[in-house]
Amino acid sequence: MESHCANETLKIIYQRRSIRQFMDLPVADALIQAVLDAANQAPSAHNQQAWKFVVIREQKKQQLARLVSQKAADFPKPSSSILRMAGRSISSAPVVVAAMNTGALIKHGTELFKIGHAVSEDFFRTMEIQSSAAAVENLLLAATSLGLGSVWLGILFLIKAEVLSFLGEEQGEFMAVIPLGYPLKEHAGPRKQALEYVVKQL
Repeated sequence: MESHCANETLKIIYQRRSIRQFMDLPVADALIQAVLDAANQAPSAHNQQAWKFVVIREQKKQQLARLVSQKAADFPKPSSSILRMAGRSISSAPVVVAAMNTGALIKHGTELFKIGHAVSEDFFRTMEIQSSAAAVENLLLAATSLGLGSVWLGILFLIKAEVLSFLGEEQGEFMAVIPLGYPLKEHAGPRKQALEYVVKQL
């Protein structure tokens, strides 16, 4: 990292941490708008931007936290333990952003590429998931750059249908829930694998 410390973008990438406990402080609307705008700038297949964001606060946020905690009972350990932890993170954060894809690219994929329905549906489904994931990563990095903590609660995919129904959104292929707020305490973050284990040179 030290060789890149002068580069602000790389510095933010290295600084990003998964924060699960937050201070009892509100987050200004301007900051929420900024992280959402950053998410919306992500690359997307055919620039379709087939994503949607839902901002959740106050009572609705606490209702979501209770839903997650209640659904945890339907799963064995350790899944139930991680779901309960996710519920506590949602409850702790002053604001939560849910992201999902809209299915628009999947619906129009066959027309765009003039290929068979079975092939196009799988292809564009993958493109939508990749695009929405890129948008969430933009959101996480933007939050870090603005002094906010965040965490991508991947475990909630186990109850994706229930979460989307709670939000009043159509069922889809992708769903992410991201609590946002000021970190209660600093975290060093986990050690990452050395590049030699994850990079292949040809």
